[in-house]
Amino acid sequence: MTDAQQLAQRILDSVGGSGNIADVENCMTRLRVEVSSPSSVDLPGLQATEGVMAAIAAGSNLQIVLGPGLVDRVAVDLEALRRSAPTAAAGAVGASAGASPEELAARGASIKATARSRADGRTMRAIRKISAIFIPLIPALIACGLIAGINGILTNLGWLPGVTPFLAVLSSGFLSLLAVFVGMNAAKEFGGTPILGGAVGGIIVAAGVANVTVFGETLAPGQGGVLGAMAGGILAAYVERFMRRVTPDVIALIVVPTVTVLVAGSITLGVLMSVAGVVSVAIGGAATWLLANGGAFAGFILGGFFLPLVMTGMHQALTPIHTTLIDQTGWTVLLPVLAMGGAGQIGAAIALWMRFRRNEALSRTIRGALPAGLLGVGEPLIYGVTLPLGRPFITACIGGAFGGGVVGLFDQLGHSVGAIAIGASDLSLLPLLNGSSGYGWALLGYGSGLVVAYVVGFVATLLFGVSASVKADLEAQSTASPGDPVAPPAPVATAPAAAPAAASASAADSASAADSVGAAR
Repeated sequence: MTDAQQLAQRILDSVGGSGNIADVENCMTRLRVEVSSPSSVDLPGLQATEGVMAAIAAGSNLQIVLGPGLVDRVAVDLEALRRSAPTAAAGAVGASAGASPEELAARGASIKATARSRADGRTMRAIRKISAIFIPLIPALIACGLIAGINGILTNLGWLPGVTPFLAVLSSGFLSLLAVFVGMNAAKEFGGTPILGGAVGGIIVAAGVANVTVFGETLAPGQGGVLGAMAGGILAAYVERFMRRVTPDVIALIVVPTVTVLVAGSITLGVLMSVAGVVSVAIGGAATWLLANGGAFAGFILGGFFLPLVMTGMHQALTPIHTTLIDQTGWTVLLPVLAMGGAGQIGAAIALWMRFRRNEALSRTIRGALPAGLLGVGEPLIYGVTLPLGRPFITACIGGAFGGGVVGLFDQLGHSVGAIAIGASDLSLLPLLNGSSGYGWALLGYGSGLVVAYVVGFVATLLFGVSASVKADLEAQSTASPGDPVAPPAPVATAPAAAPAAASASAADSASAADSVGAAR
């Protein structure tokens, strides 16, 4: 068995076996498991499993944080195990509980579960379904964005003129058909046939649209963009599902797809493209106006409140907005500002590591989560470090606010900072920058924001990030360095018996963080 297969088996056992799993899906870092019986889930055992950064239960929905790359392999292996062993017995299998990194992750999971107590409500379910339409597109958006960035640099420098047209085609092919892929994913997510959703989405980018006049307005290819394609794909799914219920099986193969494309396509062409076009323009105008006029203040607010949005899952609602801005203007001005939240958290984590580096358990957790954070994956730091400790989550948000203010100031000065792809953040966003004044100004604005967020997050956490009681507990768990003349005879760190004291001591700070997050929401 590979490591991913072993982890999938442990997850399967901890959630109550294959018979208790209703659905499995994954995003960039999280495995989402819908269970039939929440009471059959061994959540403490799941949280203590080696390889699981955090596990959060919200009703029948389990959010299992595994990290990028690993989550994809585990999702595939978990599906394979479900098919091959449908009667697998339930049981709690995993690493033994009690180590401080696992305790920190468990406390973070508990806080998140409280903050997301309404995650099974209609609003959150709708947000997750809409987000699931765009998440599969992120790898292609990143790839094409990087190629476009390389091509832009070569073009500006005048290098390899024979190669740049080649790269331009590679980078633009996917984006030119983005509406088709959005339509396919929308239909699939809402229970329809993906190819029929793609057929409806393809109407939006068809050249012949320029010959169609609706309500006195001549349509333009691409009008409505991804929002129109998403609406058309969802409509196609509902039309198809209705037709399958009322159409005799003997003629379903011909009638159902024909009526689906005819009805959903006609409504998309006649209504949705015009409406979505107005909405898309409004979104683009609002985002540009907000940062051009609100500037530093708008950036301060956006950067400061992004981590609470990530913690509650509400950041998923921004995915179609980012995609719409990229489709409309070539970049999203919101992502570089929001990315400052993760940068503030990196500064906070480094401060904690420096201040308590003799606490081997905490240091090990930070060392494991920090590289992912620098590449834009902030969930391990949220759920494993800053959120469980309480105050560092708040000081991380402060760092993000100041970094966002710097990026917003550049926008206000007329040098907008944008990202030509989503799915990246922090250092991984550097090659994907662009803006109204070109890559150089965008890099200067974003880089300045990163530095400020790092520094403010670091300083704020160093000065105010840990209460006296939590500091005492963390220092009490510290392992003395060899040769330290004042060290106790034996290491005290990571003893399981110290865990209740640490958890109790940090309860007030954790509650404070949860209250602050609630206010932010």
